[in-house]
Amino acid sequence: MCMRHTRRWLALGAGLVVFCALATPALPAQTDCEKGADSMRAVPPQGISPQEIIEKFTARESLFKAQRKNYTFTQDVTIQTLRPMLSAKPGVDGEYRQVIEVSFDEHGKRLERVTFAPQTSLLRITLTPEDLEDIRERSSFALGTEDLPVYTVRYAGRQHVDQLETYVFEVAPKTIEHGQHYFQGRIWVEQADLVVVKTCGKTVPDVIHVKKGRRTAENIHPTFVTYREEIDGRYWFPTYSRSDDTLNFSTGSVHIRETIKFLNYQASASKTQPVRGEAMTEKPK
Repeated sequence: MCMRHTRRWLALGAGLVVFCALATPALPAQTDCEKGADSMRAVPPQGISPQEIIEKFTARESLFKAQRKNYTFTQDVTIQTLRPMLSAKPGVDGEYRQVIEVSFDEHGKRLERVTFAPQTSLLRITLTPEDLEDIRERSSFALGTEDLPVYTVRYAGRQHVDQLETYVFEVAPKTIEHGQHYFQGRIWVEQADLVVVKTCGKTVPDVIHVKKGRRTAENIHPTFVTYREEIDGRYWFPTYSRSDDTLNFSTGSVHIRETIKFLNYQASASKTQPVRGEAMTEKPK
């Protein structure tokens, strides 16, 4: 039997989860931000300053955020809890699945149609509507020009990721306002077109509430990595997000695995004409 506090919650890639943690220790798990990447090279960019790169890629991020609302796509969410490898029955002990068809109305409001939602088998965590809203929105974090006043962006170096040469930037909130959530981590910017192709980090802050010497709520966020792909030869949209982390709570550790797939991007021809000031991107040569 596990003991529930009055209210316990954690974030999955940014989604909050109310849970009851078993006291069984788990083997460490950690989202691999460096998968498919060579070693970081702490060398400056050539022929362009870090500030110029920031200005260009954030302008494209603002454009991509706006243009993504002119597309429909499928969002496929899987959330699992896993038993420790050394337990009697290692492996997945609970799963949540949901497939959603996403579109946007003429005002940019997100519309959803659930097409697949089997009964959840999660036993140690319970998702709330607020949790799912965070999973849908924050897993596709984009740092636009309008977001720069909120964040510190620091050039870290250059790195070869899969088939791309990239500039790497560290991103963190300048200040943390009460009740607000932010991204903190790294952003990979493709060298030729100066577009974001990958992000890896977590939602901050982690929050622990204590009442009369006891923890009544723990909001602890795992690390998640999100990959982008070029859609219609012009926009870099998120297509895959994954978190695989062991979160340590006062009652024990919980191994969480989350996968979000963004599939079947389809544009509306009447909505996706180039907007004023749009900078078209070209594929790397």
